[in-house]
Amino acid sequence: MVSEKTAVKEKLNSYELIIILRPDLAEEKVEAAVENVRKFIAGKGGTAGETQKWGKKRLAYPIKHFGEGSYFLLKFQAKPDQNRELENSLKISEDVLRHLLVKIE
Repeated sequence: MVSEKTAVKEKLNSYELIIILRPDLAEEKVEAAVENVRKFIAGKGGTAGETQKWGKKRLAYPIKHFGEGSYFLLKFQAKPDQNRELENSLKISEDVLRHLLVKIE
């Protein structure tokens, strides 16, 4: 017999992720980087929602010798335990200058 705890799906939380990509990337590399994040979220049981392209903006200070970056906002729902893995993959990516993951209440 299946217990009630295993029958209930784990709750998905809502998140917003801002990604700043290197400005020297070709357009297809930029789109591929954003699509890889969306696939990662979907592959871990989350649901990727709206993606907004904010375009290239000047940075307040240089990051990795770049003075500007390509900004993206991704809204998605995911399990709370997958955030660390997502952030680790963003940290090691050479295309991502910075990211910010925020839980929406």
